[in-house]
Amino acid sequence: MAEIIHRFYEQHRGAMEAAMRHRLDLAEAMLCERAGLTDMDGIRQEVMDEFEIVITQIPYVGGAASRMSDFFMRLIGFMAISRVLRRHGVPLSVIGEIARETYKAQLLTVPKAERLASGRQFMSTENQTLLREQAAKSRQNEFPEDFVYDFVEPGSGDKFEFGIDYKACGFCKFAGRHGDQEILPNICGLDFDAYATHGIHLQRTQTLAGGASHCNFRFSRLPPVHEDLEMEHELRKR
Repeated sequence: MAEIIHRFYEQHRGAMEAAMRHRLDLAEAMLCERAGLTDMDGIRQEVMDEFEIVITQIPYVGGAASRMSDFFMRLIGFMAISRVLRRHGVPLSVIGEIARETYKAQLLTVPKAERLASGRQFMSTENQTLLREQAAKSRQNEFPEDFVYDFVEPGSGDKFEFGIDYKACGFCKFAGRHGDQEILPNICGLDFDAYATHGIHLQRTQTLAGGASHCNFRFSRLPPVHEDLEMEHELRKR
């Protein structure tokens, strides 16, 4: 019996598949040089075949009403790539490097002005209000496979503007259900580039995937005057 794709993800399937093909285009040279793979046509087909499996496994967490649906749709494809590379004996560290550099390259194809505008919107007072509301809603556990998190206000001595403590992670639940625990930390590593390319500094010292009680995300804006240098520095650090 064929696996069923949730109708919400089916609606976005074309865009998700196009993003996967784009990632493979960006990753091709690295897959040859760092992973030692030569049959790129075969690897592409394997990854796309695995992606067809992955999209049947993505849990529904509220669709357009949940900000976490977008996280799943943007990042779950890296599970497909990582599964295929592991089957070909590629070390986890190399998989992580390829994933991060591919994701960074893909993010940078978006015009800088658009990325920074999105970052400003994320850091805005209005969005912080929305995040508080969504954090409270997440604790109702309406969708068992969803993320559960708290909004964190800065204290008097804190330098961050706001934070999020993820007490339960949808990717961790997904990985546990489907046997992807060993590649999960590579997914976590994508967060730093995602925020840096949008003009946001992310500080995080622990993760659920690493065995901590929660993931402690702390956000602050990169200084506008030094935006280009700061952004480059953020990206080079990872």
